[in-house]
Amino acid sequence: MPLVRIEIIKGQSQDYKDALLQAVHDGLVSALSIPDDDRNQRLYELDQCCYERSPGKTEKFTFIELTLFPGRSTEMKRMAISEITRLLGERLSISPPDVFIIINEPQLENWGLRGMQASEMDLMYKKE
Repeated sequence: MPLVRIEIIKGQSQDYKDALLQAVHDGLVSALSIPDDDRNQRLYELDQCCYERSPGKTEKFTFIELTLFPGRSTEMKRMAISEITRLLGERLSISPPDVFIIINEPQLENWGLRGMQASEMDLMYKKE
């Protein structure tokens, strides 16, 4: 159940935004083996004046924050970063220097699902 937050600069077409969301999702399906229907993505568009970035970053700069259940291997996380970056390049011509990904892993007691702490649930997800 990855939670995905994507931030981009305003001005892209709906087709671009759809392809962006799909590329990130496909990368997570491939790298983390999540079910194809496990989609919890939010796309935020910021005005140019509200999106300060390092010199050399283009208008396609894309910030992706992944919040995952804890315990996935370093290799799985490396694959997620690599696969998402590859797909964004192939599908949207976003260069790797314009992709910034961070992964957060709050402990299961900090997740609330169906009115319960996730730590109280028998959650099955691939960790290696």
